Formats: sequence, C-alpha cells, structure tokens
Amino acid sequence: MKLGVTLPYAEGEMTRAQMVEFVQAADRLGYDTVWVPEAWTYDAFMLLASVAELTVNIKLGTSIVNVYSRTPALIGQSTATLDMLSEGRTVLGIGASGPQVIEGWHGMPYQKPLQRTRETIDIVRMILRRDRLNYEGDVFQLRMGLKLINHPLRPDVPIYVASLGPRNVAMTAELADGWIPVLFSPTRWREVFGDALDEGLAKRSADLPPLQITPSVSIGITDAPQAAATIARFGLALYIGGMGSREHNFYNEVARRYGYVEEAAEIQDLFLGGDKGAAAERVTDAMVDEFSVIGPEGLVKEKLAAYKESGASALLVNIIAMSQRQRLEALEKIISLV
Repeated sequence: MKLGVTLPYAEGEMTRAQMVEFVQAADRLGYDTVWVPEAWTYDAFMLLASVAELTVNIKLGTSIVNVYSRTPALIGQSTATLDMLSEGRTVLGIGASGPQVIEGWHGMPYQKPLQRTRETIDIVRMILRRDRLNYEGDVFQLRMGLKLINHPLRPDVPIYVASLGPRNVAMTAELADGWIPVLFSPTRWREVFGDALDEGLAKRSADLPPLQITPSVSIGITDAPQAAATIARFGLALYIGGMGSREHNFYNEVARRYGYVEEAAEIQDLFLGGDKGAAAERVTDAMVDEFSVIGPEGLVKEKLAAYKESGASALLVNIIAMSQRQRLEALEKIISLV
C-alpha cells in the first residue's frame, strides 16, 4: 500500500517555508504523492507548479479541483502544463464538489454533477491524446475540431475522482483511474460503497488499468490522543454538518449510511445553526475511531494494516500535529509503519 500526503487548506496551518520543508521531506522519505486541496482556498494547480520545482520524485495530485469552476478544456490544459513542468508526475484529482463550493463560492448552479463529471473525464482524455474536440454531450458541445497545440508529455495522465453517492461511485469505478473516498471505514466500507463500486467495475473497459482505491484519512500519532481527537472531531463536524445544505450534503448522507443517523442529523442541525463547537462535541468516539487513525505507534500500525487488508491501493494522509516538528516526525513514523 502506497502513501500520499495532503497539504492543509489554510495558510495558518503551514507557512510557505514549512510547506517547502514538508514536501521535500515527503519526497525524500519516499511518499508516493503529495495532494493539494482547493475548495475556496489557494489554487491547486499553481501550488503544485511551485511544488514541482521543489521536488524530484513525488507525484503531484489535485485533491480535488471541481468540474464547474474550470471548463474541461482548461482542466486539460492545466493538467498538461503541470505534467510538463513536473516531468510526468501529475495525478489529476477531480470531483463534483457540492453546492457549498459551487453555488456559494463560484456562483454557479449545481446542476447535472454526475454527467458533468463524466463528460469532463472524456474531454480531458481527448485533450491529452490531442484528439480534435468534436464532442456532443448533454452538458458540453464542442464542434470546431480544435486540439491542443502543444504535445503533452503523457497522453494518459491518471484521473482520480472523489465520489460518495452511489451513482457517482459507480461512474468512478467505470471510468476513472482512481477513486478518492472520504469517511472510509477499513472494516465496513463495502457495506456503504460496495454495491455501487461493483456495479461500475462490471462496466469498466478492459483498456483501463485496475481501479486504484485511495481513501483520505486523518492520522495522529500520540500517546495522549485527546487533543488530536478534538481536531478530528472538528474536521468531521465540518464535513458532516457544514459541507452543503440540509438538502445536499453528501458527507452527511454517507455518515447516515454507516448507521450514524441520529448523530448526523444532530451534527448538521448544530453546525448549520451556528454552534460549531457543539456540533464537534456531538461527533462520537466511535465516529472518530472509525474514520480516523489516532493513538500510539502500535495502534496506528494495526490500523494501517487494516487499511491495507481492506483493499486500499494507497492512503491520502492528513497528518494531525500541533507543530511543524511533530508534523515532520509523524511523516517519518507513518511511512515506517506501513
């Protein structure tokens, strides 16, 4: 099982100098990929272009860029550019995101997310192959036969999709190179995602490589887990309670599918009502234990083994740490435990 590491959203968590130190350490230690989120923070492609100049071997992943704020053509151009700058180390992570980001930040209607993602995958692959863009989709119609002027370094940059809903997971399993799930339980994930994944895999082309399953998970190595658990609680409360509206919150729906029905409802009510602290407190010990890895080295090693046994190809690690020193120490310890 490979390991990727995710940079934090907010600059307050890591200065530029600390980011440089962190990604170079990850590169030196043998981490497979560094992933940069976007949401409504810094631009992921621009940050990764900077990281490309600072590193040698580590792959560079967007985790994730949404399929609304950029056209498929711009996503394809940016991917080809980053792959050229990094000498073939790019992994494109995309997703439909949700109304919170698409409507609240970009001011665009959140329409046809599944079809838009499907067509984006098609068009980006056409661009990277330098096919002429003659495309008739439900969302995009391209009729002038243009193609990318430059020759991409690779015509087959891997495309990973972050998806949670059953239809979106099935589409991911059918078309994408990799799947990025969150709220992934190494022991119970098939109860929630298995049917959709199997449905998509049954339609998967033999021309595609095996689907890479790469869950995102927060990890804190500590003999005193209370502080790390508190950070994990706030993160889970943000996603389950606040990443979307009452009508459209995919993370909340996943938590319910795991059986946390009452907890998910209360977390959402409290978070959307403005009491984020109470929402975090309502995240139970069982939820923290199921969706994150926190504890001493021995426990972390056991849980990492459980992820490996679950069928995960790689983990996208969000390190929980109180300082840069602890972050760098955790970076080294985690890779030694896999």
